[in-house]
Amino acid sequence: MAKLLFKLAQVPDDEAAEIRALLNEHQIHYYETDAGFFRVGLDAIWLADNTQEEQARELMREYQAERLVRQQENYAQLVEAGQVASVWQGFRAQPLRFIALVIAIVFVAALTVVPFVMLLRNA
Repeated sequence: MAKLLFKLAQVPDDEAAEIRALLNEHQIHYYETDAGFFRVGLDAIWLADNTQEEQARELMREYQAERLVRQQENYAQLVEAGQVASVWQGFRAQPLRFIALVIAIVFVAALTVVPFVMLLRNA
């Protein structure tokens, strides 16, 4: 019976390609499914052979650890280069957009909380 190895929903294309290459390199037999036209299925990589499950999971653990380190280093380089904006920098770059977003957040939060406050007052 097939075993789910890795869900591909919201996974960057480069990560999915690296996982496929890793599995192919180690001759692990797998197949992919997609969610289909109405998105009711599952985008995933499945193991075709259960006997390779432990090897595949170990490879995935190692790969994920390596990718985490690479992404953290990449983020640190972006921060050093000044390409990652802080909240204050975002406000200074587009103050009207920032204020509009804050107002929208407060409005949605108020719409969510007001019914419960009214229930508590009536109780």
